[in-house]
Amino acid sequence: MAVALTTKPKAPRRKKAPSAAPPLASPPVGDLQRVPMTYEDYLDRFGEDGIIEWANGEALIHMPPSTRHQNVGDFVLAVLRQYVEFLRLGQVLSAPFEMKLGEGKASREPDILFLARENLDRLTDQRLIGPADLAVEVVSPSTAAHDRATKFEEYQEAGVREYWLIDPRPGKDRVDFWVLGGDGCYRPVPLDENGIYRSTVVPGFWLDAGWLREPKLPEVLFTLAKILDWPEDIVARLRAMQGA
Repeated sequence: MAVALTTKPKAPRRKKAPSAAPPLASPPVGDLQRVPMTYEDYLDRFGEDGIIEWANGEALIHMPPSTRHQNVGDFVLAVLRQYVEFLRLGQVLSAPFEMKLGEGKASREPDILFLARENLDRLTDQRLIGPADLAVEVVSPSTAAHDRATKFEEYQEAGVREYWLIDPRPGKDRVDFWVLGGDGCYRPVPLDENGIYRSTVVPGFWLDAGWLREPKLPEVLFTLAKILDWPEDIVARLRAMQGA
């Protein structure tokens, strides 16, 4: 058995043509710039380029991530997307794609989001209206506190059922998982004795936190084979094909 690794083209976030961005109200801090504007102006001014969020009357413009940030995010995205597509569980999207958390609430662009098949009616051509079932953020230096506090509270209040926070920064190498409880509050879920987290919203999917700490990330196909528990003879044949 072989699974073709494909990448879907990203859906356009907005159909409005981008216009010139306004001058910054203050110098950028780290890799994040803040520009005061209404949500309507945010929709009108910005196109598909870059990760640009909106909250509390400000557009939040994220600068390009580091190589490690990008590689870790791409690895998790590829494994999760192939798993979800193979089992037809829903849809996986990646930034830049808007998740509007609710009327008058923030507009965020998680690094990765998963929407279960039964909730696909929340998805439009331009954005997700309402919460994803799973949101994944990969931490960068200027967003660490923001991801752990502001977004944590926003995702919790909006009803994002699982929140993963991956911190690949040197000296950190930390992964945190939260699951929404019946009381509407996140509870932390520890890794099991083997360092593995098992998702509560993506049926059967698990992630070994050790993979994300490796200098060279594992190959996507063989990671998927482990998660799906493919027979050893199939894995061996795939490895033999690599050397052909």
